[in-house]
Amino acid sequence: MHRKPVIAIVGRPNVGKSTLFNRLIGQRVAIVEDTPGVTRDRLYGEGEWLGQPFIVIDTGGILFSDDDPLIEQVRVQAQVAIHEADYILFLVDARDGLTPADEEVAEMLRKGNKPVLLLVNKADNPQLWENQRAEFFALGLGEPIPISSIHGHNIAEVLERAFESIQAAPDATAEEEDEEPVKIAIVGRPNVGKSSLLNAILGEPRAIVSEIAGTTRDTLDTPFTWKGQPVILIDTAGIKRPGKVQRSLEYYAQLRAERAMQRADVAVVVIDATEGITHNDRRIAQLAANAGRGVVWAVNKWDLKEPPDGNLEQDTPLKKDFARLMQQEVKWLDYAPFVFISALAGTGIERLLDTCMAVADFHCMRIGTGELNRLIQEWLFERPYTRKGKPLKIYYATMASVRPPTIVLFVNDPDIVHFSYLRYLENQLRSRYEYTGVPIRWVIRAAHEERHGKSS
Repeated sequence: MHRKPVIAIVGRPNVGKSTLFNRLIGQRVAIVEDTPGVTRDRLYGEGEWLGQPFIVIDTGGILFSDDDPLIEQVRVQAQVAIHEADYILFLVDARDGLTPADEEVAEMLRKGNKPVLLLVNKADNPQLWENQRAEFFALGLGEPIPISSIHGHNIAEVLERAFESIQAAPDATAEEEDEEPVKIAIVGRPNVGKSSLLNAILGEPRAIVSEIAGTTRDTLDTPFTWKGQPVILIDTAGIKRPGKVQRSLEYYAQLRAERAMQRADVAVVVIDATEGITHNDRRIAQLAANAGRGVVWAVNKWDLKEPPDGNLEQDTPLKKDFARLMQQEVKWLDYAPFVFISALAGTGIERLLDTCMAVADFHCMRIGTGELNRLIQEWLFERPYTRKGKPLKIYYATMASVRPPTIVLFVNDPDIVHFSYLRYLENQLRSRYEYTGVPIRWVIRAAHEERHGKSS
């Protein structure tokens, strides 16, 4: 099996790169808005052409004349994407015509050794295209192809040309394993250090880091390997309080962050050690738990709390006191572990990843039906339950699914089962099986449903 070819989309701002990215992968992932510079980080997606999968990288708009440090970082991100890619799609805008910024990007691409296909977007008017076609030859990148990212015009030709040109070396593209990766979403409110944490994990400037809240707007999937296990890190936009989300751009970025949690195995909720757990932190953790994800608290900026002579990697009384106080604020999430880190100093990262991998294992851990029924009956015997004069009888229990672990109880009367008794059963279960960081769901059904074949 060979690795998937990688295609990068590059160009100056606001020529339609994200629209083309969405077209190639067949779904709306990149944020599309008529605002220059919406995409700042490298954004990865997967598409398919004639049964062959490929990776697409969307990049921020490249500018060479701006001294803004964020623009500089965007430029670096695009250059990294070009380095990673097997093939480059260079996008320009037919309505704007050839611009000096296009010429600067073209010069950068000519200096590289990657095959480049010049695409002229928004070329919907055939007459206009015939008048403009010649000027794009001046870029020195071969024949320009007119396309429409929005309407899909000529996209098939683009992919056909790209796949004809891509020459993947067998030695370099052989895959070692086909193991399913663990998906870890990094979530939190704006400016708590999510992108800094991503960079600390990967050891490279993968996401743009800025003191400006809201720098990350897309959800970013980054594959890597941790101790032999494939992992996908999902970096997300900061999730604001509902009343603070006003502009459409922020709304869609936040919506994608919430959806990112739903497809993850583990959600790392990043909080600021200097502020403790805020109301919005609790809400974000609740979103992750409601989605059935494993939850790990990453207490960032711990180097600002621990005394200068303290060992940031070791357990300390201050860490234990902090965790105890914070757990009092989130008693409903007392199963979620706290890991103390400094993303900028790079401390605590190994422990955080090891914890996430353990939580991912618990997230898919199944208890056999025989063992589960034996334990449930044992706990019911130790603490019988009666409500409204009617004793609870549990006839059968099964773990119907995992990710998260979901237990179905067939009882004599679902109406008498109180959440407090389910809490008792859950505490007993966690005392026997660790299930660190993992929510456990309970489904209560009348026993006659099982006899009629309605169990899940």
